[in-house]
Amino acid sequence: MERFHRVFIIVLDSLGIGEMEDAARFGDEGADTLGHIAQAVPGLSLPNLAKLGLWNAHPSGKEQAEKHPEGYYGVLQERSNGKDTMTGHWEMMGIYTTKPFKTFTENGFPEELIKELEERTGRTIIGNKSASGTEILEELGEEEIATGHMIVYTSADSVLQICGNEETFGLDELYRCCEIARELTMKDEWKVGRVIARPYVGKKKGEFVRTSNRHDYAVKPPGPTVLDALKKAGYDVISIGKIKDIFAGEGITKAWKSKSSVHGMEQTTEAAGQEFHGLCFVNLVDFDALWGHRRDPEGYAAELERFDNKLGELLDVLQEDDLLMITADHGNDPTYKGTDHTREKVPLLVYSGSDKGAGSLGEQDTFAVIGATVAENFGVEMPEGTIGHSLLHLIR
Repeated sequence: MERFHRVFIIVLDSLGIGEMEDAARFGDEGADTLGHIAQAVPGLSLPNLAKLGLWNAHPSGKEQAEKHPEGYYGVLQERSNGKDTMTGHWEMMGIYTTKPFKTFTENGFPEELIKELEERTGRTIIGNKSASGTEILEELGEEEIATGHMIVYTSADSVLQICGNEETFGLDELYRCCEIARELTMKDEWKVGRVIARPYVGKKKGEFVRTSNRHDYAVKPPGPTVLDALKKAGYDVISIGKIKDIFAGEGITKAWKSKSSVHGMEQTTEAAGQEFHGLCFVNLVDFDALWGHRRDPEGYAAELERFDNKLGELLDVLQEDDLLMITADHGNDPTYKGTDHTREKVPLLVYSGSDKGAGSLGEQDTFAVIGATVAENFGVEMPEGTIGHSLLHLIR
């Protein structure tokens, strides 16, 4: 019997809460995204997250823990072999990934791939290194505009990114080149999780600004997920932010693109004010993209406080038969070495106005408890080959 008419899942992209037991295998010993942000920014104030049990879920949050939290709280371990966005989100919806996506952070992409991409696109490639998207525009944007060359770069993620000036390179040409890159990077030796079109405007250094016409070309999940099961059963599956890109459009019935994490929360609140039956799945990427990778704990803390404020607005409009789940897909400790994601446990906060109970959900051995809980609520079977067990019986 259906308990909740609508479920909202909000992913605070990269908000880890402490190292996994196998963190050393990833070079991430001692990482703790939330804990280290709190240490770096002593005045961090997250009243809405706190009352739902965020600090109760954090291993060192005993002093800030709520005596009587309004929600359920738990800790999730990642079973899959990886620490990237796609692996984390896919696992939430039942996919167990054993082989991590390739990264090319150290030396850029192989010469063979670059040569073939140049031949297929008819463009000379410049860049080909790991870099910040804004920094590489400052470095190479003027050269691209003057020569027609194509900026290709990567990051600590499994991505191949291509910049194109909307006025001189053109959006259609940028998308064409990205489609070719996606085809080439389906080969096992070059396989990245996403190819990303990064359009920008401006004519000289200091003026370059990336636009909202970004487009991600993601690998499809290796099999059906909970999203596919919901869609097949006739439920709404609304994507906000980059969820649609992460799942390559599979299992999505409606998608809203977000300009920022604040905008994503405003869209979520707007969706809560509309009638739908099923799942609203939200990714808020700014925590990761703007602050985690750039190792900026103060910026991360400010983003968390902006989210907490918007969370209060969402809580005010949720209906009694709505279920809210807040989690993360990996860590990205902004006080840690390097610029990469960090292998961490993540929080799970669960709230509904109709719940009479609250308290601990314990520590679970997979992110897939999220999808399994949603599937049980709506009475759909987990697709064959997926993992996960429902926590619905713990939510009273």
